[in-house]
Amino acid sequence: MSLDLIIRNARLADMKAGDAYVDIAVHGGKFVLIQPAIAETGLKEIDVKGCLVAPGFVETHIHLDKTCTIDRCACETVRFPFDAMERVSAIKNTFTIEDVQTRAKRTLEKCISHGCTLMRTHVEVDPKVGLRGFEGVKSIIDAYKWALDMEICVMPQEGMLNNPGTEELMIAALKNGATVIGAAPNYETDPAAQIRRVFEIAHEFDVDIDMHLDSGASASRLDTLQVCELTEKYNWGGRVAIGHVTKLSTMPIADVNVVAKRMKDAGVSLTVLPATDLYLSGRDMEANVRRGVVDANHLVTQGVNCSISSNNILNPFTPFGDGQLIRQANLYANIVQRGMPEPLRDTWDMFTTNSAKLMRREGYGLAVGNDADFIVVESDNPVNAIREVAPTLMGFKRGRQTFTRTPVVLHRPQ
Repeated sequence: MSLDLIIRNARLADMKAGDAYVDIAVHGGKFVLIQPAIAETGLKEIDVKGCLVAPGFVETHIHLDKTCTIDRCACETVRFPFDAMERVSAIKNTFTIEDVQTRAKRTLEKCISHGCTLMRTHVEVDPKVGLRGFEGVKSIIDAYKWALDMEICVMPQEGMLNNPGTEELMIAALKNGATVIGAAPNYETDPAAQIRRVFEIAHEFDVDIDMHLDSGASASRLDTLQVCELTEKYNWGGRVAIGHVTKLSTMPIADVNVVAKRMKDAGVSLTVLPATDLYLSGRDMEANVRRGVVDANHLVTQGVNCSISSNNILNPFTPFGDGQLIRQANLYANIVQRGMPEPLRDTWDMFTTNSAKLMRREGYGLAVGNDADFIVVESDNPVNAIREVAPTLMGFKRGRQTFTRTPVVLHRPQ
């Protein structure tokens, strides 16, 4: 058999020190051999010299429609109350399809260059922006299939039931290509009613659910429990994700464990968004400022599927970012103080295998028969990659190379 591509001398994520390197062969966009010293030759061969080869990174929660707007929004003048939503809302009427395309491409290409091969982007619709954000993002999906697969989660950032016209726009988006429905009950007059309605729509259209949920400094009321109840009612286990959930970071471990068991039993996943949650949390405090980032590692030990994602990039919710998920993982691990190998290895799964599971993607990972979507990281294992924020050197989508980053060269004196 003629092989299209062979990656030579690769290290895999679960290799131990001293294990022999492996070669990885690709044909027809699929992995066909993964073993030491493949004897056959390939049309193209790359020697990665012991670098880590891993499945492509997965971005489960990002906002391409409002990325790169920080310099267009009103200045941040006070720490609290914080008005990120209001500052974005004030400019949404200026969005055009072409404007959204331009900004989304800028961030999308950065994500690709840092190893992302699969993405779920949340897109707002409401009477202010109409479907322009949705149409702008949707229009670039096919143009970037050479590098990553993308799905759209349509959401009501500023409320749905208390924002007439929004539900109709969400349904229009679901009829026109959105495959996931979101929610933002924090901004709803009756949060429980929005959550119920989102489940009804999801059931009607047979789509997954991904909600912005339980952001706040007090766990006196947890919408997560209602979500678990409705997930069981509709038999939607494995099809529901919730993002942020910063209220869990304020709770005693014993209480967190109770919620974690409900999530595990119901089949509700959680996405932690460290950059945004850290930037927004504790802004009403002058000392001992709360961090507001959930310890997803603990939830993983309780059986909850957890992912890490970028969320907002270069807008008032998060004025920083470049789509580098290894950097997000490093930031997260610092915040929740997880620095030892076992939790860091679990953290690696939160933007690879766990995220693919959240998105219900079959055929993900380095295994014979799967699509050859993979990256090369300038590190020897996932733990060191997170600790050192190792760069991704190259990426492949269905066996075709999508980017190259040249390793740094030190110019020593002669």
